[in-house]
Amino acid sequence: MLGKQAEACFEYLLKNSKNYQLLAANIQIQGETKTLGELDYLVFDTETKKTLHIELACKFYLLDDSLGSNYEAKWIGPNRKDTLQEKLDKVKEKQFPLLYAPETAVALKELHLDIPEVEQQVCIKSFLFLPRGFNKEQLPEQYQNCVVGTYISFSEFNEEQADALFAIPDKKQWLLPPESLPDWLSFSDAKERISSLIDTKKSPLVYKKQKGILEKFFVIWW
Repeated sequence: MLGKQAEACFEYLLKNSKNYQLLAANIQIQGETKTLGELDYLVFDTETKKTLHIELACKFYLLDDSLGSNYEAKWIGPNRKDTLQEKLDKVKEKQFPLLYAPETAVALKELHLDIPEVEQQVCIKSFLFLPRGFNKEQLPEQYQNCVVGTYISFSEFNEEQADALFAIPDKKQWLLPPESLPDWLSFSDAKERISSLIDTKKSPLVYKKQKGILEKFFVIWW
C-alpha cells in the first residue's frame, strides 16, 4: 500500500517536471508462461539527454547497530522482515537485469530505445528511525537527512507522560501528515492498543502530542 502511494506521488512529480519526461511507468514484462517482473519508470532527462530506468521504493527502517558491519545491513524494517541491504541486492540482482531480458526489448519496441545506453538508477525514499538517545550525527550524512524519528520498547512507552495524546495510524496512513489523523487517544487507551499490537509481533508507528510538541516513534516488539 505504501509503495502504491509513493508511486502515485512520484509519477505526478515526473509528469509535472520541466526536467524529466515520463516515457512509461509500471511496465509488465511477460514471459511465455508467467510475468517476469516490472520496470518502474522509464524517463527522459531533458538536461542530460539520457534515458533513465528508475526503480522506486518507499521504506521505513530502524537502525539496529548489532546487524552486519555496514550501514546498509543495519537498517531493518519495524517488524524485522527486510533490510536496506536486501532491497539493494534485489534491485541489483533482479530488477536492473530485467531491462536487458529479450522479453523486455519486445515490450519496449514502440519506444525505440537504445537499451544498452539506458542509465539505471534506484530512488529509495527512506524514513529512518533511531534508538531513542542515539545521536544522528554519528551517521553518514546521507542517512542523517532521512531521520524522522526514534524507536522505543514497550516498557519504555510505559514511562511516557500520562497527560499526552497519542495517534496510532494504520500502515496505509504512515505517509499522511499527523494533523490529518482523526483519532487521538489518551495514554491508557494508547497503551492498550499498542499492547495488543505488540502481542501479535507488530511494531506500531506512534505520534505523541503534548504542549504543542509533536514526536514520532515506533514501539517495537523485539
